[in-house]
Amino acid sequence: MEIHLNELNMYKNFEEMASDILEMANEFMPDKLIFLSAMTDSEQIILKVRDNQTNIKVWEGMRMDLLDTACNRIDFDRNEPLIIENVRKVNRLNGVQKILLDANINSYIGVPIILHDGEAFGTLCAVETSSAAFSTKSIQMFQKIAKMFSFYLDLERRAYRDSLTGLYNREFLSKHFHDFSASGGALFFLDLDGFKKVNDLYGHDKGDEVLKETARKLEEYMKRHSGFATRLGGDEFILNFVGLIDSEDLHNLAENLLVHLSSEDTQLADFRLSVSIGIASYLPGDSKSLNMLLKNADHALYRAKTQGKNTFRFY
Repeated sequence: MEIHLNELNMYKNFEEMASDILEMANEFMPDKLIFLSAMTDSEQIILKVRDNQTNIKVWEGMRMDLLDTACNRIDFDRNEPLIIENVRKVNRLNGVQKILLDANINSYIGVPIILHDGEAFGTLCAVETSSAAFSTKSIQMFQKIAKMFSFYLDLERRAYRDSLTGLYNREFLSKHFHDFSASGGALFFLDLDGFKKVNDLYGHDKGDEVLKETARKLEEYMKRHSGFATRLGGDEFILNFVGLIDSEDLHNLAENLLVHLSSEDTQLADFRLSVSIGIASYLPGDSKSLNMLLKNADHALYRAKTQGKNTFRFY
């Protein structure tokens, strides 16, 4: 499950921890620019930089197309670093070579930061304006420091993530909903129709598989939109669509979501399960509390359940 970048701001002492990680890395990679980055499906974002006056064009908050980065060439599957001692002499970089040289980078080491569940979070990197040789010891220590940072991320993540599905949990929703709600939006309250029979007939392990697949499909859908998915508990989920308040747009979202979840290659289809949705929208500056919005969405969900299921209703 991809980490939402806003989530990092909620982690305890993130800035301090990131600075400490770079300070430790600097002990083994002195006189270089060292940075931590996060990676999404399409971008690399520079989170923290320690610059030893290198005149390298990398800065905090910098965003790059992932395909244009050296870090995209790291082998995350094998958890192996990418080492380039002389950018000018490496041909396999294609267009990335020019990008690195234009940024005054002529040597590079990038170590993957991988979370406990195997998800690639980002990288710990050191770059220099001149060519450089990296000792075995410095590479190994760089890897250990990256692993230490991944332990920190995992610990913080558990406070806000559902342990079964990896989606955000109720704690995250209750504490941070209003951090995302200033521009208005809508809550979609989802409930699986007929889920109880899966647990009763096939056992809770199979039920857990259905919940995890549903969560995966929901997060996949949310990647196309601004917002986030939450598991409230059991077979209940909340989608918060940020900035969308037009009723026609929300109608289309709900229709497309039902189609997305009912595709034939899912366990929902295998067990003849469907989804009912209750929708409660909120305007920019809306004074309604989260609890009130959830009650409204739950009321709309009840109507969807009693009026045929596998459908949606607005509050």
